[in-house]
Amino acid sequence: MDEPIILNDRYQLEERRGSGGMAMVYRARDLMLERTVAIKLLRADFSSDPDFRERFRQEAKAAANLSHPNIVTVHDFGLDDERLFIVMEYVPGTDLKSIIKKRAPIPSDEAVELIVQACAGIGYAHRAGLVHCDVKPQNMLVTPDKRLKVVDFGIARALASIVPDEKTDVVWGSPQYFSPEQATGMAPSPASDVYSLGVVMFEMLTGQQPFTAETSEELARLHREVPPPSPRRLNSSIPKGLEQILLKVLSKEPSARYRTADQLGRVLVTFTQASSPTPAPTATPITTPSFPPPSETPARPAYLDHAETTPWQNAAPAGPRPKVEPAPLERPVDNQTNPLDIDWATWLLGLLAFIAVGGLIPFCLWVYYAVNPPF
Repeated sequence: MDEPIILNDRYQLEERRGSGGMAMVYRARDLMLERTVAIKLLRADFSSDPDFRERFRQEAKAAANLSHPNIVTVHDFGLDDERLFIVMEYVPGTDLKSIIKKRAPIPSDEAVELIVQACAGIGYAHRAGLVHCDVKPQNMLVTPDKRLKVVDFGIARALASIVPDEKTDVVWGSPQYFSPEQATGMAPSPASDVYSLGVVMFEMLTGQQPFTAETSEELARLHREVPPPSPRRLNSSIPKGLEQILLKVLSKEPSARYRTADQLGRVLVTFTQASSPTPAPTATPITTPSFPPPSETPARPAYLDHAETTPWQNAAPAGPRPKVEPAPLERPVDNQTNPLDIDWATWLLGLLAFIAVGGLIPFCLWVYYAVNPPF
């Protein structure tokens, strides 16, 4: 291993997990926080360019502000031994490109579910003013529980810093997945990421990319000029509605596509909900009784042949109904009060009270005349 074992006296490189034209990726150990991280170590020729260093610092700082469950979190970035590196969340699992190589064509419902997660993460970055610029299955990690996380926003640029008519000699993105405007050197936009998502979805559903060529120049021409093939011709199990969405995403003009990844994600969710079969409520079957035609006489049941009489044969003959005498009134229950009953105890107490009050009058008169005799 040519790179230092420990970067900035903090990050210990443990295992090389991948490499590309721009950087190498390692599983590492954060000695300060004691956690596993992923480190992308950039190539030396990129790191030695002062302009690129500054641009990388700005873009890594912007990417570190993104916090979303479908985006790999950026923890740190720095420079060690003249090598730029970026420290990211470590995600167990595999990249989407490996899954495509192993399983494509992927069933439509599973492919849409993964792309919707990618749209959620990239759409969040669009709302934050960032364009990924390099959307491809190699930059999408899938965990064992089917959670998709988008990685490598390190080359993204703030939308505010992009001049609409800007052109550059540097082509951002991978030729197999970049948009027609990226192929011409135009500044990327959220619609450019949407186009790249369409290429990824096309590859998931059909097992091949819409355009293939031996050189990047020929690939760029195909993206700019040639309409994509019909996905259903390559995989007839693709729903027709999903094919229409995919062809719209792969439009040459950015204005003809969905404007942002959020919008594409909402369209795919609506399509999934509309195409999901709704189980019909289980109804109890109604049995219609079978009646014989009017001209036919129903057969007599066999069990009646052994019966002496039938219930309707024992019925009383028709005639006037007997008079039914009304039932006698029941005696009132104990808790009911008869209005004619006299409460003698109350009357006796009242009489005693009257006698007591009445007896006081003569007594008071006697006392008065005894004190004031009339003579």
